[in-house]
Amino acid sequence: MRIATWNVNSVRTRAERIVDFLHRHDIDVLAMQETKVADDKFPYAVFEAAGYEVAHVGFHQWNGVAIVSRVGLSNVSDAFPHQPKFAKDGDPVDEARAVGATCGGVRVWSLYVPNGRDILDPHYDYKLDFLYQLSAHVRRELAADPAQKLLVVGDFNVAPRDEDVWDISIFEGKTHVTEPERAAFQMLEESGLTEITRPLTAERYTYWDYKSLRFQKGEGMRIDFQLASAPLADAATSAFVDVEERGGKGASDHAPVVVEFNLDAAAAPAYDEVR
Repeated sequence: MRIATWNVNSVRTRAERIVDFLHRHDIDVLAMQETKVADDKFPYAVFEAAGYEVAHVGFHQWNGVAIVSRVGLSNVSDAFPHQPKFAKDGDPVDEARAVGATCGGVRVWSLYVPNGRDILDPHYDYKLDFLYQLSAHVRRELAADPAQKLLVVGDFNVAPRDEDVWDISIFEGKTHVTEPERAAFQMLEESGLTEITRPLTAERYTYWDYKSLRFQKGEGMRIDFQLASAPLADAATSAFVDVEERGGKGASDHAPVVVEFNLDAAAAPAYDEVR
């Protein structure tokens, strides 16, 4: 099974491009972030015509997450338990930042972790709380069923190591590299997940800002990841970052991150039934 995660930066703008990617790399499941569309305006028909089922959570033109699968899609959740809301002025509001679904025996979560904006902004505290609550959910899930195939993927908006940005000195006093953010990301791994893309691909970055010719200069960040429970991590055989996709005309500012899993047929009957 090939599972990818990709911050597509507007699904309506890039729907045909995304389908081309799915076919080009024989993708079974794609988790998308920043779809930037409400549910009723999502281009379902484009993906359904390509043979994929769709789960999407979007409230308006901001944020938005989706999972498309050709190996089955069930038990859809539009948020994880205790997922925090954001409150800057007035009452807290829900944001479309998480969608979960079971695809071919794998429980997949597509996540768009809050950016944080600035370390003094309320969005920064919201970001940390989001990661804390996510870790707590993962811990509960794996305590209940340690053998489950759980995959948590997406745009985490955290660079866990200094090497994950092109120049750490530029990020001094800024989000994405602070110790609280990195500690919150590490909590996910301590909850029972393993980040599986880093050991399987030599590619350094997954995101390059549109500004200042960052892609052309090789000035990127590694902020898109796939974290798997132990049974699934053991099944990961290869991975790649599709940097060529990022370099194409009209591309998203993120590159897709793809992992291939060698799942035991007896352990994933739903996958066999669809295939």
